Order: sequence, then structure tokens, then C-alpha cells
Amino acid sequence: MNSNSNQASGQAAHVMGEPTKVEKHNKKWFIAGIVLLFAILSYLSRSYLNLDYLAQQETQLKEFFQSNPLLVYAVAFLIYVAVTGLSIPGATALSLLYAWFFDFASGLILISFASTAGATIAFLISRYLFRDWFQKRFHDRVVTINEAMDREGNLYLFMMRLIPIFPFFVVNAAMGLTKIRIFTFWWVSQIGMLAGTILYVYAGSRIPDLTTLQEEGIKSVFSGSQLLQLTLAFAMLGTFPIAAKKIISFLRQRSLQENIESH
Repeated sequence: MNSNSNQASGQAAHVMGEPTKVEKHNKKWFIAGIVLLFAILSYLSRSYLNLDYLAQQETQLKEFFQSNPLLVYAVAFLIYVAVTGLSIPGATALSLLYAWFFDFASGLILISFASTAGATIAFLISRYLFRDWFQKRFHDRVVTINEAMDREGNLYLFMMRLIPIFPFFVVNAAMGLTKIRIFTFWWVSQIGMLAGTILYVYAGSRIPDLTTLQEEGIKSVFSGSQLLQLTLAFAMLGTFPIAAKKIISFLRQRSLQENIESH
């Protein structure tokens, strides 16, 4: 009786253990797929999403867009999501390119939602696939961000989106290791990145053609002094919410202390 019971419990444990093995197996294949997709997109971005190639194909791209606008919008959106979601270098150049290619309003909507979608994908990859690796790789920064999140809450993520304290990739990866909810991460990022997106779309919309951008770079859009002014403006804009929170907290504590002393 006991042997049958032990055998049954062993079979049950074996059956219960099978999903874990399957999940680990599927996770390995999923990670391998992400790595392969990263390699393919990196190659394509270097070969076909560079200014040299695109400047040569400028007329053909415009003609194809006029014939297939919905297809071009869909492909452009997916490319941007993939580039930002897999943290492939070149998102800034892609933003300028999209802003030049599409009109201001269309480019702003596309880039804003695609960048947030990509950031959320990177966030999910960090949280559910590469959590241990990111924890070891960015341990110090994760500790710093976690402590700041405990103090400031969502305002800290908002500030990081406005001011490049940490690179875009690091923010997404580190936030995936915090307790923040997915929806909260999405909407705070959507709002926090909007000002920077507007700036890039405006800059890209001023590009006369890709050849000029290729030859002169960002100087074809903004001068050095203008870039400095914009950087300072973003710094002030990003720190304002936290500064306002601290001022309000200080005034409340002072008022409370005065009330206690008066009684």
C-alpha cells in the first residue's frame, strides 16, 4: 500500500514538474528568438536604415509612400517598436528620419506611441526574461532607482524620461526590476517622453533633405547654442515636479509645526 502510494506521489510530482521543464525549454527558445531577431534587425538597420542608403533611395521611398501609405505607416511603426524594444542603437536617427519622411502630426503620433510601446517591451523583457542578468549587470543603478522610486514615486520615472540621467535602455531595464505596474510604466513614459518626441519631430520636420542631414548632421537643424538652451529647458522641466513636491511637503510640515507650537 505504501509503495503504491509512494509511486503515485512520485508520478504526481513528475507530472507537476513537467510544466516547469516545458516552461524553461520554451523560455530558452524564446530568448534565442529574441537574440536572433536582434541580430537580424541590427544588420538591416546598418545596411538599409542608414543615411547613405536612404539618401540614395529618397525619391523611390516618397513614391512608394504615396502609393501605399497604410503599409508604410504599419511597417514604420513595427520597425520603431522593434528597434526601441530590443534596444538597437539608432532610435534617435530613426526619429529624425520619420519626422522628415512623414508630416509633423503623423510623425509625432507614430513616434510617440511606437517609442512607448518599444520601451514597454524592453521593460517586460527585463522583468520576465533577463531579470537575473540585468539584476547583476545594473545592480548599483537598480538600487539607486529603487530608492528614488520609494521616495518620489512615479515622479522619478517622469523626471528620468525628461532628463537623460540614465540611457533609455537602462531606464527600461532597471524599471523592469522595480515594483512599478506595467500600465503605470506605460502612461508615465508616454507623457514623460512626449516633450522630447516633439523636439525630435520638430527637428526632423525642418530637415530639407537627407543629403543635407548626411553632410551637416544635427547642425543642419539646430545650432550649438540652441541645443544648449533646449537641454537646460528640459532639465528645468524635468526637475520641476520633484522640486514642487518637496516645497509643498516643506510648507505642510512648517504649517503643522506652527499649529503645534501655537497650541
